[in-house]
Amino acid sequence: MVAMARVAALLLLPVLIESVFSISFFLPVNTRKCLREEIHKDVLVTGEYEISEQANTKTNLKITDSSSHTLYSKEDATKGKFAFTTEDYDMFEACFESKSPMGTGRVPDQLVNLDMKHGVEAKNYEEIAKVEKLKPLEVELRRLEDLSESIVNDFAYMKKREEEMRDTNESTNTRVLYFSIFSMCCLIGLATWQVFYLRRFFKAKKLIE
Repeated sequence: MVAMARVAALLLLPVLIESVFSISFFLPVNTRKCLREEIHKDVLVTGEYEISEQANTKTNLKITDSSSHTLYSKEDATKGKFAFTTEDYDMFEACFESKSPMGTGRVPDQLVNLDMKHGVEAKNYEEIAKVEKLKPLEVELRRLEDLSESIVNDFAYMKKREEEMRDTNESTNTRVLYFSIFSMCCLIGLATWQVFYLRRFFKAKKLIE
């Protein structure tokens, strides 16, 4: 049982790595930097951030979705945590904005550390083990079960996207076919009208009988 759990964990390790988003960058004064990531529906997202302090400088953090709904907001942020659950598959944006009355070039850049986790990695299995009184092996099996469910959901979403793309391609091909037929009919009609028009014109000029 333990060996199987270890093998499964090794096979699913790349997925675990993809579910962790950690980055560090320098934020110049009076600038705004945003980080974006696509996340599936009904997924727990947790994050921890730390911003180096600078005199006379305030840094605001705001997390929104593609509809500009605010999921987390903190003014004069220095260090903290956040958590939210996604309601739909969407593109989420975390924006850091630095403001200082001293102007650019006079204040050193701030160092921003952001660590975001979602899905299996965002869950606190130690707390779950305490609440449900689970043994270490049971906790690991619970983790693998959640991870397997996450992979199945990912494959289901990929299949749905593939079906949507296939339907879009078929619809586009059908429209192109109808447009081509319509264009050919228009050209044939225009050519026929030109022939009859020129024939009447030449007859009127008595160039042909």
